[in-house]
Amino acid sequence: MIELTTPISEEAAAGLQVGDTVEISGYILCGRDAVLPKVLKMIEDGTVGDLGVDLRGQVIFHTAVSLAGVGPTSSNKLEIESSIEPLSKAGIKLHLGKGQLHPETIAALDKYNAVFAVIPPVTALLGAKTTEQKVMAFPELGMEALHLIKVDKYPAIIGVAHGRSIYD
Repeated sequence: MIELTTPISEEAAAGLQVGDTVEISGYILCGRDAVLPKVLKMIEDGTVGDLGVDLRGQVIFHTAVSLAGVGPTSSNKLEIESSIEPLSKAGIKLHLGKGQLHPETIAALDKYNAVFAVIPPVTALLGAKTTEQKVMAFPELGMEALHLIKVDKYPAIIGVAHGRSIYD
């Protein structure tokens, strides 16, 4: 088990391999298909700093945050998967979700020394490991707004790293 604490360093990301089991601790961003295009627009407009979070070394979890807890959504939805390359370029080191990614996305993760980790849909378990949460932007999206949550030992498996996929 590899313990990762956010923000994740370039060296730590470079050392992750397909099949590694990790536990993530620290603050991670949460967003899915409704909010990720808005975050990309903020990066494009140069206003992403208004979020108050440095994207470098961050983890983004493809999930909504609700009273029922948190759980991964399919990362291969168009709005989510198309965000992976620009968010990796902006400094995100670990994308957390579920599902098989396209070869172009796997290559983009490798290009920016980022990885994709899959997490089984264990909403209640992850809710218990979420110790803080707050809406960072776009509250009108409700549970799909951009949230910042603090997690303690989130379990995950590296699904894509260095041009390889766990689904190959």
